[in-house]
Amino acid sequence: MSKRETVLITGFGPFRQFLVNPSWITAQGLKLAGLGESIDVYIKELPVSYDVTQQIITELWHTLKPKFAVHLGIARASSLVILEQTGKNSGYRDRDVCGFCPTGHRCIEGGLEKLDSVINVRAVSKHFHQAGMDVIHSRDAGRYLCDFAYYCSLYHGQRRAAFIHIPSSGRLASAERLVPLLQDIIVTMLEQLDDSKYLGECCDALPINLTVL
Repeated sequence: MSKRETVLITGFGPFRQFLVNPSWITAQGLKLAGLGESIDVYIKELPVSYDVTQQIITELWHTLKPKFAVHLGIARASSLVILEQTGKNSGYRDRDVCGFCPTGHRCIEGGLEKLDSVINVRAVSKHFHQAGMDVIHSRDAGRYLCDFAYYCSLYHGQRRAAFIHIPSSGRLASAERLVPLLQDIIVTMLEQLDDSKYLGECCDALPINLTVL
């Protein structure tokens, strides 16, 4: 019998007009849908708070020890699924819901300025885009809680993480269409993770300028 492995999926808590954040609803949908018989899906809601989000992600990597982590956030005014390649360490000057910025406007003191996922998200996005899906890739996760959470996870998880911005409008804004697509995307990422030839192959991507969490 094969060993079961854990995939961590997070979504964010209330933010501005989103009293129930669509990213958390989507995480719950992925928990119900599952990622295959050999994968246990563990979901966690992250508050839109730098300090608490950092504490939660750090603890989860050290206690849960997941195979992979997928973090979800909402991209306002977007109808696309955006796969993020890069998390950034500094430049966090926008206040969180508690009115705070991280110390030194950075995530990890002494950390590298940028970290890339071990997943080649450009290859993943290309696969789904060629199949007619509204999926693109990006290297700019927005320098707010999404970017902050992503860098923290990349740092503590040895880059075994991905961030997906989900749409707030268009046909993919409905969970019925979005959850099955994300399920396929994450399974594809896990397959790539198990294929050593892809590890470290992070391709260049054009930044996407959107208002993101």
